Amino acid sequence: MDDIERMNLTHEKLGSLPLVNWFLDRLRLSEILGRYLPVDDARLRVAPATMIALVVRNIVLSHEPLYALNEWAAPYEPSLLELEAGDLSALDDDRVGRTLDRLFDADRASLLTELVVHMIKEFDLDVSRLHNDSTTVTFHGDYENATGDERAGHATPRITHGFNKDHRQDLKQLLAILSVSADGAVPIAFRCADGNTSDDTTHVETWDSLSKLVGTSSFTYVADSKLCTTEAMNHIHTQGGHFITVMARTRREDTWFRDYAQGHAPDWTEALRREGARQGDPDEVWRTFVAPLPAKEGYRIIWVHSTMKAARDATTRQARIEAGLKALDVVASKLSSPKSRLRTRVAVEEAATAALTKARATRWVTFVVHEEQRETFAQERRGRPGNETRYRKKVTSVFRLEMSINAETIAYDATTDGVFPLISDADELAPATVLEFYRYQPNLERRHHMLKGPQLVAPVYIEQPHRIEALLLCHFLAMLVEALIEREIRTSMATSGRTSLPLYPESRDCPSPSAPRILEIFSDAQRHHLESDGVIVKHFDPTLTSLQRDVLDLLHVPASVYLSETAD
Repeated sequence: MDDIERMNLTHEKLGSLPLVNWFLDRLRLSEILGRYLPVDDARLRVAPATMIALVVRNIVLSHEPLYALNEWAAPYEPSLLELEAGDLSALDDDRVGRTLDRLFDADRASLLTELVVHMIKEFDLDVSRLHNDSTTVTFHGDYENATGDERAGHATPRITHGFNKDHRQDLKQLLAILSVSADGAVPIAFRCADGNTSDDTTHVETWDSLSKLVGTSSFTYVADSKLCTTEAMNHIHTQGGHFITVMARTRREDTWFRDYAQGHAPDWTEALRREGARQGDPDEVWRTFVAPLPAKEGYRIIWVHSTMKAARDATTRQARIEAGLKALDVVASKLSSPKSRLRTRVAVEEAATAALTKARATRWVTFVVHEEQRETFAQERRGRPGNETRYRKKVTSVFRLEMSINAETIAYDATTDGVFPLISDADELAPATVLEFYRYQPNLERRHHMLKGPQLVAPVYIEQPHRIEALLLCHFLAMLVEALIEREIRTSMATSGRTSLPLYPESRDCPSPSAPRILEIFSDAQRHHLESDGVIVKHFDPTLTSLQRDVLDLLHVPASVYLSETAD
């Protein structure tokens, strides 16, 4: 009985950490970080490479503020985090901040190049097609010291106002530029730019760095319309690369085709057909047409017609017309009010124009301001009116709005509903292939969603801009791990003919498993230890479910990662 009373059962959290560690080991992250982040300050207590790898694990599993790393790490077995038993007390925000200093000061370009080149070989990653896009990381605060000053020979990021893609023009920002492979949308390059940087100025530098990274310039570079500048396209083409992008709506070639389509029927060729999203919906069809005239730079323009986009364009236009008419009705109702401040023709025209602009309907809805003179009479003096009462005549202007819809413009626009132009120098690719390549772009946008969603990049609880840039690099590394997990399981599913996995609640099917959902199904994994007088006498490893074992098998992760070294 005394022996039983001295027994104690303890618990250690495993969660999905063993699975994540498997991918980190394949990446050799800690090893590569160790070559660029030397152990040169005993005050840190935890090696900088270990600390950065810990931050990356935290972002992947459940992003917590840096000041909460100690609490987050406490339930885990220290060895799974590459820590010693006494290291937990060293996980404070001051030491993490000093470690981020070292990451910023390090040769990050060489570090990332070594890591990505190893990843490409280790995971046999296809980098023949790369996609690029940018997003904004929004900050709350003044950040008056984030002015772009240099630190250790590196320019620090300039956090400032710019075109905010989160629609928060009131807040400052940084521009985060990301490139991924078309093979699983795995991130391969990342950099920060000042918050007021225009996207169209980033592509030459990005393309040059990608060429050095993959060791060739013959890959296909895909990006949105900001790539459509003469400088960027010619730079890629003359260096032996290929590009695919959307032609900007402001170019003359766009206007030429829309005029051309009014009197000509383009010879559309079906490129892709997909069943409707719901039962009974018509098929979604994409068709292509090579423009008779190339772009001014000589590159081929491929026009694409999408039935889904055509329906969306028509619906959007109708909604804006209705909103414009409603907005003008509001202005018209104000004109009849005696308290109206719209007492001049100029004021009425400005109010009506502003209302249409806000409704985004100025292209299709027009108005005419009619002015009438209205005479009113009032007694010159107060009192009861009589035969000799004198009256004063007052002439005032009364305004009326006449609204109309521009039917010719609507018919003109309806002719090209659903069309958009792609421009490319890859003449050897069929138009349908060019479209297929471009339609992969949303997979990159989902990486931005990962950054702002599960990874919780904002709010950022750091003041110093160079530490912010180092932390964003940790987010990139975390995103890379998550992308590799998704790529591995989806590739295995395709190879084995699996169309879905029962990952959703109630064992509902998931056709495209995401990293957060994969990691979530391991969240309750624990290891138990039976202790007697402080000595572990028996380990109880977690019993994996059939679904967990199935997922590990598809990820090519051995189930033994969940077993203790002394399993019995």
